[in-house]
Amino acid sequence: MKKEATELLGFVPQKNIVYNELLPYKDKLDEESNEFLAQIKGNLGRAVQLREIWPGVLFWTRKLSTYMRLYGRKFSKEEHVHFVKLLYELVTIPKLEISMMQSFARLLITLLKKKELLSREDLELPWRPLYELQDRILYSKTEHLSLNWFPRYMHISVEAVLKALIKNCRYFPESATQEMLDEWRPLMCPFDVTMQKAMGYFGLFLPTTFPPELHDKGFKLWFDEFISLWVSVQNLPSWEVNLVSLFARLANDNIGYIDWDPYIPKIFTRILRSLNLPVGSSQMLVSRYLTNAYDISHVVIWISALLGGPSKQTQTQLSGLFNSITSFFHPSNHGRWLMKLMKLVQRLPASVVKRLHRERYRTPTWLTPVPESHLLSEQDITDFVESMKQPVLLAMFSKTGSLDAAQALQNLALLRPELVIPPVLEKTYPAMETLTAPHQLTATLSCMIGVAQSLVAGGQRFPEGPTHMLPLLMRALPGVDPNDFRKCMITFQFLATFVTLVPLVDCSAAVQTRNDLTQVEKELCSASAEFEYFVLQFIDRCFALIDTSTPEQTQEEMETEKMTHLESLLELGLSSTFCTILTQCSMEIFQVIINTHMELNLVITYTTTQKFGVGKIFFFICFVTRVGSDQLLLYRSQLVQILQLTLHLKWKQGYNLACKLLYHILRSMSIIYPREYCSVPSGVQQHSDTYLPIKDWGQPGDLLNLGIQWHVPSTEEKEFVFYLLDLLLKPELQRLQKHAQGEQDISRDDVLQSLSIVHNCLLGAGSLLPLLYGEPVPEIMVPLYETNVYTGVDYDLSRENYREDICKVIRPLLHHTLEHSEDDIKSLFSILKIINDLLHFKGSHKHEFDSRWKSFSLIKKSMENKLHGSKQHIRALLIDRVMLQHELRNLTKEGCCYRSVHQDLINDLLRLSTSRYSQVRSKAQNVLFTALGTYNLCCRDVIPAVLKYLDPDRTDVTQQQFKGALYCLLGNHSVICLANLQYWDCITLTWPVIIRSGLSPSMSLEKSSVVRLFDDLADKIHCQYETIGVDFSIPESCVEVALKMMKSSNPEPTLCAASEQEELEGRKRQEQKNKDSVQKYENLVVDLLDCLYDRNLPWKFEQIAIGFLSLMLRDDHPLPSSAVLFFIESLNHDSLLVRNGAISAVSGILKQLKRPHKKVAVNPYDLSELKTSLQSCSLLAGDRSDNQWLQYDSSRLPRSQQDWDECCFIEKTHWGYSTWPRTLMLYAPPEEQPKQGKTRQEMNESEKIIYDHFSDQQFIDQFIHYLSQEDRKGKDKFSPRRFCLFKGLFRNFDDAFLPLLKPHMERLVADSHESTQRCVAEIISGLIRGSKHWSYSKVEKLWALLCPLLRKALSNITIETYADWGTCIATACESRDPRKLHWLFEMLMESPVTGEGGSFVDACRLYVLQGGLAQQEWRVPELLHRLLHYLEPKLTQVYKNVRERIGSVLTYIFMIDVNLPHTQPTMSPRIAEFTERVLARLKPLTEGEEEIQNHVVEENTVGDQDERTQAIKLLKTVLKWLMTSAGRSFSSAVPEQLRLLPLLFKIAPVENDDSYDEMKRDAKMCLSLMSQGLLYSEQIPQVLNALEEISRISSWHARYTVLTYLQIMVFYNLFTFLSDAKAVSDVRALVLRLLEDEQLEVREMAATTLSGFLQCNFLSIDEPMQAHFEALSKTRLPKRKRRELGSVVDMIPSADLVRRHAGVLGLSACILSSPYDVPTWMPQILMDLSAHLNDTQPIEMTVKKTLSDFRRTHHDNWQEHKQKFTDDQLLVLTDLLVSPCYYA
Repeated sequence: MKKEATELLGFVPQKNIVYNELLPYKDKLDEESNEFLAQIKGNLGRAVQLREIWPGVLFWTRKLSTYMRLYGRKFSKEEHVHFVKLLYELVTIPKLEISMMQSFARLLITLLKKKELLSREDLELPWRPLYELQDRILYSKTEHLSLNWFPRYMHISVEAVLKALIKNCRYFPESATQEMLDEWRPLMCPFDVTMQKAMGYFGLFLPTTFPPELHDKGFKLWFDEFISLWVSVQNLPSWEVNLVSLFARLANDNIGYIDWDPYIPKIFTRILRSLNLPVGSSQMLVSRYLTNAYDISHVVIWISALLGGPSKQTQTQLSGLFNSITSFFHPSNHGRWLMKLMKLVQRLPASVVKRLHRERYRTPTWLTPVPESHLLSEQDITDFVESMKQPVLLAMFSKTGSLDAAQALQNLALLRPELVIPPVLEKTYPAMETLTAPHQLTATLSCMIGVAQSLVAGGQRFPEGPTHMLPLLMRALPGVDPNDFRKCMITFQFLATFVTLVPLVDCSAAVQTRNDLTQVEKELCSASAEFEYFVLQFIDRCFALIDTSTPEQTQEEMETEKMTHLESLLELGLSSTFCTILTQCSMEIFQVIINTHMELNLVITYTTTQKFGVGKIFFFICFVTRVGSDQLLLYRSQLVQILQLTLHLKWKQGYNLACKLLYHILRSMSIIYPREYCSVPSGVQQHSDTYLPIKDWGQPGDLLNLGIQWHVPSTEEKEFVFYLLDLLLKPELQRLQKHAQGEQDISRDDVLQSLSIVHNCLLGAGSLLPLLYGEPVPEIMVPLYETNVYTGVDYDLSRENYREDICKVIRPLLHHTLEHSEDDIKSLFSILKIINDLLHFKGSHKHEFDSRWKSFSLIKKSMENKLHGSKQHIRALLIDRVMLQHELRNLTKEGCCYRSVHQDLINDLLRLSTSRYSQVRSKAQNVLFTALGTYNLCCRDVIPAVLKYLDPDRTDVTQQQFKGALYCLLGNHSVICLANLQYWDCITLTWPVIIRSGLSPSMSLEKSSVVRLFDDLADKIHCQYETIGVDFSIPESCVEVALKMMKSSNPEPTLCAASEQEELEGRKRQEQKNKDSVQKYENLVVDLLDCLYDRNLPWKFEQIAIGFLSLMLRDDHPLPSSAVLFFIESLNHDSLLVRNGAISAVSGILKQLKRPHKKVAVNPYDLSELKTSLQSCSLLAGDRSDNQWLQYDSSRLPRSQQDWDECCFIEKTHWGYSTWPRTLMLYAPPEEQPKQGKTRQEMNESEKIIYDHFSDQQFIDQFIHYLSQEDRKGKDKFSPRRFCLFKGLFRNFDDAFLPLLKPHMERLVADSHESTQRCVAEIISGLIRGSKHWSYSKVEKLWALLCPLLRKALSNITIETYADWGTCIATACESRDPRKLHWLFEMLMESPVTGEGGSFVDACRLYVLQGGLAQQEWRVPELLHRLLHYLEPKLTQVYKNVRERIGSVLTYIFMIDVNLPHTQPTMSPRIAEFTERVLARLKPLTEGEEEIQNHVVEENTVGDQDERTQAIKLLKTVLKWLMTSAGRSFSSAVPEQLRLLPLLFKIAPVENDDSYDEMKRDAKMCLSLMSQGLLYSEQIPQVLNALEEISRISSWHARYTVLTYLQIMVFYNLFTFLSDAKAVSDVRALVLRLLEDEQLEVREMAATTLSGFLQCNFLSIDEPMQAHFEALSKTRLPKRKRRELGSVVDMIPSADLVRRHAGVLGLSACILSSPYDVPTWMPQILMDLSAHLNDTQPIEMTVKKTLSDFRRTHHDNWQEHKQKFTDDQLLVLTDLLVSPCYYA
């Protein structure tokens, strides 16, 4: 078979679409595809050669993607590589428009998607072009200045497309890994945003599929470094997610080649942490844990890749993970974490199935196979399924719906049906019996649908599966219930799913005739006798449903042709289930149905109006499924008679049904369709000695022998179709023609009736009628071929073409209707439908096809077998897919030639789109938009016609026409928007017209609908506009690849390569096109300006025009100077909107005018004082001797012209922290840079305009006046746009404008109003950043001016403005060498906390200083030391705001002290040393045992208070520091924090104190945050020791808090604790000790903690523990002596009582630890507890509470739980739980 195909094609295809082989006309396809491929190769190659990127290359790449949709990858490997390389070259063309880049990228992704087709030997792609593409688009330098417009909706998709592109293009050479590391390692500075960038690139680009022998050049180069980095980061920085995705990919591609064992507890601990589950009562979540949590899809891949292997450690941890989180899945729990858990449950089984498929069933490919030792064993799979079973069964009833659980069960059932299906069945049967819980029923049924195939097929693992089939079907029948819609739908789905899998044949007789049956088979055969009963029952229920659901009043009264949405869904469900059942039942059962339901046929004849519709559809279904069109021919004379009688009934309902019948008859004769969809190839047969139908249960169809029986129209059928058309259609057409010519007047109803007949004829016979044909409209461009796809119909051109006849009648009729009765809306609707079908209908409708494709995918998903893979679907599904393939071919009409017929019809549509009635308009517009998307380049034809309606000089346009035209420009949401096509020709036409339409007489701004339309139009253009290219050149490398492609044979390209002459002409045309584009661009700008200068233009349109004009800014072509002038003048416009637009435009213009500064490449090692290449320490990051010269050193600051020139400034903060780049690009010395201080004569036109305006005193005064006004009261912030404007001014024109601005700045600084301060802050930050390249003398003068200003500003700072000043300084310091700004830093460091101006000013100054220092990161250790030294004595600040600020500043001071691998210890301040000093000062607090109470009055008294009070003040500041650093830094300094822990526990907690107390709240917050910290195994003993000590001090509050701390800490580091047995026993001992604490509250908390640990399986309930509690609970209490009244003794519990209570609490903790089930040990413990019901308090309380909790949590499934108890126990229990113990 394959050989023949190869000979026919001339090559071995890479991968065909197999379904094409099954089409009835498959013999013609090879020839067709070869011709098509040859066309694509020839034309695409030629288009590239002639440098014609649009429309040539774009058109033919689209054709290639159509080709792949139709035939799959049906080309040779050599072609495949050529296509990939050509598209790779095209995607990476630098100046390509984004949308083109996307369409090339999508095609390239499709070409590369099937990894196995091309190996690394076949294809190698360079990585750098992709990196440059990604960098250019995602990190665009000009986009934020509005010089580059991306459509808003595209941002997300561009990113996704680029990611997918890189993912599929990882065919990088073996040297790539090292090159990437060299490129991006220098960016790895953990305090900088570049870290995120570097990690993002590593995660996307690093190749992980090298074969084992190349691993040294692959992951081994980076694995150790990255994993140790990952291990050492504790607080989830945003780049950790990229590392996780990289590790997941690595693990998955190299199973068995990496030893993950040492990291597994760490991996699982982090996965558990990133689920963000709530633990403990008072937990504060750190916000970054939510935003930067791991992506579940990466986690799932990682886990499934780690399973198996010799150590089996992963499975143990995974079981631990699910054990610890199972209770979160219970339906009573709900929260924002639930979605994540559901996703985990849904995706993990799918991922494991995928891996198993790869190991066992997939045909081996070039990708590295999994080594023997690491394959998943049977035991591994069983363990996996066991560990997941419990959570999945709980998740079935989750609040988020049962879909996730159903998908999980579907995959688990493929692995181990015998473990998964029985418990689901146990839940399903009772759910079907109860009527009261519909939610339970829908959930269980949807899960059953998932496991259906595994259940019915049975197989060796689960042979008893099929026996459940009939009981399930029978019990599901009551679900067909007219009162509950959801139940009804899910029941239909359930029945349909099961019946599709099973042929309904009664084989009960086989039990007698055959003796080779197993027991199960015998059971099945006997049971199958019930099928007949089942089918009859089902049909009865269906009729009952139809009876109840038909509406009482007739359809006429309702006047709507539509059913409600629910009804139509129900009808769909009903009819499809009905069909399935009839298809699947044997002939015998079918006969019985026909006999019992003879009334089916009677229903047809005597129906009343309402039931007619549904009844008839049923009749038709039975009819066509069994009869088919060849049988219809026998009754043709009767049919014709019926039609002639009924088509002209006066009664609307009647003739509509007759039209329906006509449609069905024509359609069943004229289209190609499969005759049956049965689950067995030759239809359902009876059992015989050789064939037993039950063997076919649940079997997938066999693709190679599907045996589809096609219906292909025979000559006889075609004859009959045309006979009917001649008989019925012709007279109608003649009648309508006469009416249109005015010869014979017909009533409206009759016209409608005739149109209805015409439309149904067209729909029924559409596939036999050739498409409209006419002269092509002359094109301007290259020939663009139509692709004609053969769909099995040979048109008979000798007959008359009814399509053209209809067309010839409909157009005059339309014109007649519009002239004489424009209000006959119904006829117009009908005409619109007919026009739409004349243009496009070839037998199937696009929207129907789409919905069928969607439902096919859904069914496929719910029933597919991912384990065995490769299209193991049931036969009906496969046939459906083949049919869809046929319809897809039928609908393919890409790039149709645009002919004169189409032009006429489109003009008619346009006329209807501007009609008087809005309903007609909107329907016509939809038809119009569909047509525009179909024909090549017809938009150019339509746009001028639409724009005529907007012409301001016309007076004959009605308001409706005006609105219609605007809607036509707007387009609907899916299709292109005419006002915004991506060519200059269109935009230059439409935009000016839209604006000028403001002057049109038919435009009235009084009508809100018109105003809204213009707003929508402007919005849509702004959303969708993308900077249109002016440079369309194609690089040489691309042409070379194209030539190679054209030289390859098989198939030979249709066009030969272009000659040199042609190529030259192509180049010329290309250059001409670029020139034209620039010309059109400039013309459009001029046009828009003309509109703007028109005095009469309404204000709304002026706004729109300014919006359009701002879209014209671009980064590759300067804006014409006339527009520059306009924007500069608009800076002082009256309207705020215009001013804001102008500000951002001018900052863009200044960027365009920026003069490039020359850079030179330098070897960094030549710069440092060392001059030697220190390769030895080049692996270390951090503060090294070779980057010390970068750091701020006050003794070596450039304070003179000479120092300044010699100093080598490095602006970006990340350079030098980790490794130096190979070459560092630095600015050349000043003499080689462009000249500073240009005179006016040296400037170009635009620069002169700016210079003149900003040198004009009046202009500046006005400008500053506007800038210092409030925009929106209380909402204004520091504006980056204005900052960019000032930065641009000072960068481009040096200090030319400073003299004019200086007085303003001085005035503004003195005024303390919010808006004036903000304005001066924006100017100052722009000044500092703009002075980057100024000469030393100018800079010095600048600072002499700025320092006094800033001092003044900081002393005037207010609550409204401090944030703006902070932003100002931070912005000014961003990406600047600190040595350049030394004036600023020295000034800020002068003395931030002076107390002058009160505490507030101090806090603000610190804030501003912090903003500046934080931007400098690791380069200012000296300043940080100075600041710390200055702050330490001031830590005992009294004022809360200053304390908070100091806490935050401390965080930034110690930010650089990180504990990362391969990093030198920092030169900046270190936490450990600081902690030492602080602890010394806190000594008075650490020594005593008593609780720390806050007894400080808030005021700084002069006299020194005692040491203790000072220490408490200090402690408050330290708390603030601990709180802020928890969320900010990467690593938490655990050893240092531990030393402070005892202090935090001593602060009395909040619970027992009513007064609001800041210190207590902070302490609580700190403990909560610290307990969530990530611990390493070596730190655990330290923490436990600290807790152990604290738990022995006298304050019971401290002991209580130890327990809450312990709960969270253990859960958030669960697997790290579990991997350390000593730690577990220590925790256990600690909890058990505190269980016997003398304080009641501590005991109760210990019990809660214990039950939590038991619940998450950290501790287990073993014999010794149980015995220990029982022994304790039996402690004898001393007899109560009668004490004297008022004695104190009563208060203190005796030691015996405490021990007895501890035992009871322990038992109660055991019971509460399993809230949703009853383990074996539970009944006994409950009995033990009940013995204590009459003990003294507090024991009695504990027992009661436990029992009521037990009752509450076990109430739902009590029937199930009951079985675990013996009868005696139940008696006692019922007694306890029911009777209230009042008398106890």
